[in-house]
Parts: sequence; structure tokens; C-alpha cells
Amino acid sequence: MLGGPGDRLSRAVTLTEEGYAPVLVVSTPGGRGCPVGEVSRAKLICFQPDPATTQGEAQEAGRLAQQYGWKKVIFVVERSQDTRARLRIGRCYHEGILVTVVNPPWREWPYLIAYQWGAMVKAMVWQRSC
Repeated sequence: MLGGPGDRLSRAVTLTEEGYAPVLVVSTPGGRGCPVGEVSRAKLICFQPDPATTQGEAQEAGRLAQQYGWKKVIFVVERSQDTRARLRIGRCYHEGILVTVVNPPWREWPYLIAYQWGAMVKAMVWQRSC
């Protein structure tokens, strides 16, 4: 689960509870706490991405996937982040990538659209590697 707005944790926990993933990995940028009491049917791994961005999250996801030998990973992202997250993750993880999205509150859409466009340009022009 990448960090950010929207009810990502609920979606991620539901996926683990329904048996889609034996491990729940949660990005906790900015010192956000690890949701220890939320997960009962999966191993929980929390990490603080470095850098505290989608790029840092993709790098850590790739490292964890290699460490544990994962062949498929489900990423929970926010809808406006979907395309950029797929780009970033695909640069760091080369196996099966599945993405599920959550919707942010409507009041956040104007900011998120502007932010995601800028972040996408940065990912496409200046930060082209994992």
C-alpha cells in the first residue's frame, strides 16, 4: 500500500483478509504509524520510504519483492496516482504488477491533478530510473 490520501488501508486490509495476499506491506511516509492492530490474517511489514515519495516506495517494493521472491504484487494506490505509480513501480519491479485504486475525497481532486501532472513530468524527464 502506497502512502497518501484515500482509504487505502481499508482496501489493503480487505485484500489480505480475503486471501489475496499473505503479506501486507504498508508505506508509512512522514512517520505515520504502522497499523499493527488492523491485520489478523497476514504478515505485516511497514516501512518509511527513502525518499518519502512514490519513487522511494517503488524502490522498497522492488527490494522486498526480491528479498521474499514475490512473483506478483498488488499495489493499492489513489486514483490520480495510478499511472505514475505503475510507471515508477515497473522500473523497480519486473514481475506481475496488479494495481487497485481508491478514490480520494472530491475536494482534493484539483490539487491532486495538478500535483500528479507535475510529478509525472518529473518521473518522465528527470528521474528515469528506479
